[in-house]
Amino acid sequence: MQLNCRGGLRSAAFLMLVTWTGAALAGASSGSSAPTTPGAPPTGKSESGLPIPRFVSLKADRVNLRSGPGTDYPTAWVFRQAGLPLEVISEFEGWRQVRDAEGATGWVTQSLLSGRRTALVTPWDVKADKPVPQVPVRSSDSESSRAVVNVEAGVIANIHGCDGRWCSVTIDRFRGYLPQKQLWGVYENEVVK
Repeated sequence: MQLNCRGGLRSAAFLMLVTWTGAALAGASSGSSAPTTPGAPPTGKSESGLPIPRFVSLKADRVNLRSGPGTDYPTAWVFRQAGLPLEVISEFEGWRQVRDAEGATGWVTQSLLSGRRTALVTPWDVKADKPVPQVPVRSSDSESSRAVVNVEAGVIANIHGCDGRWCSVTIDRFRGYLPQKQLWGVYENEVVK
């Protein structure tokens, strides 16, 4: 079985479901056009007491990404996909500076972020001028296990746990395993329980 964008699984960041709002984007983007790869597991603490950096997900289908930590700052763009993973890289009072898989940064109010772990499946493989590659979700944590389903790169996976090499995930109604290195939303070698 294969799931694709017609199945509603493609990420907002890669389907252009993000609403661009003009010049404010320049202040919110890091300038990188390629998706970023997560680095080392979190090491620092923030004013909230939670690790920095860390991954979170969006609670709502409409979340403003602002150029600064407050509603007085312009909206750089609008995320339109609940569950989209983001990386928190800084905190200021009730605001979180976040980075998406494409490297764009901005500020989101903490009330619209969830600790629920999600990840994008190989978002770096999504190219505008190329067919979207298929990624097999395995029945167990082994490359030799059967594929439960093939999904398009860029879909959002719900993470149930990771052992540092493999993650147990759910995508749509399918549950299986993906190599941790194929996910943006979990750090290399990070254990998620």
